[in-house]
Amino acid sequence: MLRRKLAIELAYRPGGLLATKIYLHHVSTATTEGYASRPGGAQAELLAEVNDHEQQRNLELVLAEFRNYQQGILPTGPGARSLTEFSASIDEKLDPEAAAPRIQRNDRDVLNLLTKRAKTLHLGPANYCWFTDPSRALCLRLVGTPAADRPLIGMCDSVRCPQATHHPCHRPLWAEHADKTKIFIGQLGTARKTERSWLQVDLDRARRVDDEIDAASTSMTEESA
Repeated sequence: MLRRKLAIELAYRPGGLLATKIYLHHVSTATTEGYASRPGGAQAELLAEVNDHEQQRNLELVLAEFRNYQQGILPTGPGARSLTEFSASIDEKLDPEAAAPRIQRNDRDVLNLLTKRAKTLHLGPANYCWFTDPSRALCLRLVGTPAADRPLIGMCDSVRCPQATHHPCHRPLWAEHADKTKIFIGQLGTARKTERSWLQVDLDRARRVDDEIDAASTSMTEESA
């Protein structure tokens, strides 16, 4: 209580937050803010800045995927159909021949159309998670929290989740995982049949994801030719 009272008295003076951090030997400024009851300080400003950068990054990724769609490069994975339908709806609004009452043409209009979708994007280890419907998120269903406002991205099983997609940028990760799994299987003894069967399922899944990505890219190349 004494340290808390001292932190409050010091922190509300000019430059007092830094002085309090030094005097109380806090490693993090966030700790000092907690002692001084100052929410919305440097910690909140940093979080807001990080969120702004993440949103801009997500918007750039969604725009890149929309451009890929226009070039015939389609996503794969359980959520591919939903993302393709979304891209088709945006492309229809940009079509000069469309019958829509207002035609969107410039890049700013495209970004405005993509902004809402960008807010649902979360980056998985080797996939994109489009968190449009919490009740459909596999990770939340597994832990029994279907009403959460964010996915548990560390628990993402992108091969099974209906909101996950795979893209060409993810192929090297799946290929590397397949190669390492194959090597590990080769190092197992003949008696470890259970572990071998589990790893074989994982290997087959990684190869299937690679094949799907390759198939989407190959079909696009053949159509262009």
